[in-house]
Amino acid sequence: MPQNSSPVALISVTNKTGLAEFAKGLVALDFKILSTGGTAKLLREADVPVTEVADFTKSPEVLGGRVKTLHSMIHGGILADRENASHQTDMARMQWQDVDMVVVNLYDFANEAKQKNLPLEKAIEYIDIGGPAMLRAAAKNNRYCLPVIDNSDYDEVLKRWQANDITSNFRQYMAAKVFTLTSRYDQMIAEYFQRAQATDDVAMQEPQTAPSLQMELCLVQQLRYGENSHQKSSFYRPKNHAPSGLAAATCLQGKELSYNNYIDLDAAAAIVSELAPVPAVTIIKHTNPCGTAASVELTIKDLFLSALSSDPKCAFGGIVATNVPVDESAAQAMCEIFLECVIAPEFTEGALAVFSAKKNVRVLKSNAVLESGRAKASDILWRSVNGGILMQSADAMVEQKSAWTCVTKAKPTPKMLDDLGFAMLVCKHVKSNAIVLASAQRTIGIGAGQMSRIDSLKFAIDKSRELGHAVRGAIMASDAFFPYRDCVDAAADAGILGIIQPGGSLRDQESIDAANEHGLVMVTTGVRHFKH
Repeated sequence: MPQNSSPVALISVTNKTGLAEFAKGLVALDFKILSTGGTAKLLREADVPVTEVADFTKSPEVLGGRVKTLHSMIHGGILADRENASHQTDMARMQWQDVDMVVVNLYDFANEAKQKNLPLEKAIEYIDIGGPAMLRAAAKNNRYCLPVIDNSDYDEVLKRWQANDITSNFRQYMAAKVFTLTSRYDQMIAEYFQRAQATDDVAMQEPQTAPSLQMELCLVQQLRYGENSHQKSSFYRPKNHAPSGLAAATCLQGKELSYNNYIDLDAAAAIVSELAPVPAVTIIKHTNPCGTAASVELTIKDLFLSALSSDPKCAFGGIVATNVPVDESAAQAMCEIFLECVIAPEFTEGALAVFSAKKNVRVLKSNAVLESGRAKASDILWRSVNGGILMQSADAMVEQKSAWTCVTKAKPTPKMLDDLGFAMLVCKHVKSNAIVLASAQRTIGIGAGQMSRIDSLKFAIDKSRELGHAVRGAIMASDAFFPYRDCVDAAADAGILGIIQPGGSLRDQESIDAANEHGLVMVTTGVRHFKH
């Protein structure tokens, strides 16, 4: 059949921002407008000539509006290949018109169903059927029918159509936007159905262990570089979720963050958020704590100085995190050494004025350091390896003293129990094999990432002594069990009084016997905290 005397645009949108102006622009370009329901009403009120789809197809809307554009005349006009003789014969025989443009955006399932947490029987009313069908058809036949899904593209479409510059590349670009959105839309709905099947917290995680997963990410920041300056790096977050954690942090001053900065900030925030609501400060270097201190009595300045005293040499160039606001005096103390980043829930004006003299220090305001930022069992951690991606739930186990077992004759005092709990909490955030020495809610020696647990302990003891800390009378935490009694013997020789460890070794009794021989306290938790 001959081409339409005027191009045809089918318009049916949920988000009507900018629509009237766009439609007037199309009419000025000699377009005939087809539309439905509320969209047609808006266009008529804007004095845009419009033909209702129901009048065009001679088929009324039915099923309360569930069926409006699902009609062969509509889809034939969208899908017809204008260089295919058979298609054109069918179009002529049916007396159907070609559709040159489909302007559609979808029912807002994310805000109307997901955000309002509607029950499934109500949520399904916000699942768009006709919209995706028309868009996918237009995207498939983009050579002849231009799909427009985003109102931010309206001006570009008008400009290009007027200049006769609707190129094949532009058509394909618009088609790609359609398939990107419809795939995300379907995945969002699929996840909603999966959650509706859940009956408990374990079931809620079931979609995460499905045979296949889809996740759409959006760019948060192009980073300065990766682990090394020759590596490129970017920071993304899940697109269909509100920004949270470090993605929601506000950078108040300093250079752009690097890949390593984000890794260390995450490690630092994890420690102080888990110590919250007790005020705490930690200093991180290469994801391991150089020093950590917690106290309800100390000022933020003194907490920082206490954490710094644990290992001031290694703190150089580190990341500081605290779960309490930073004031001017604390900022002055922090500026006495070279730091990469400081992250806290708040900063006073005086503190920001002090930091402003150190332009390269990155100062971040974030709720990730608060108790609300603590890892949850439902959080999923991802890690890439060569050829695949590993997934695991976060180590959100909160140590309960009531679940601990004292396996020795010597028993801990309440103060020792507090120190044991503090040390184990820090220890779970240290790379394995991990040993933490602590006294009075402050780390005094840390052994991280050694291939042998006894080497981690020796390193922690030597480091503590080198820095003038009193190892005698301190306590020790181990992230996993002792395979031999050598660590217990070494701890006793150094004057350590108490040990906390998960237990679970076939040789547990040897370590317990050694603790009893030396008169040490040993507490087992039953929970291992490896961190690789």
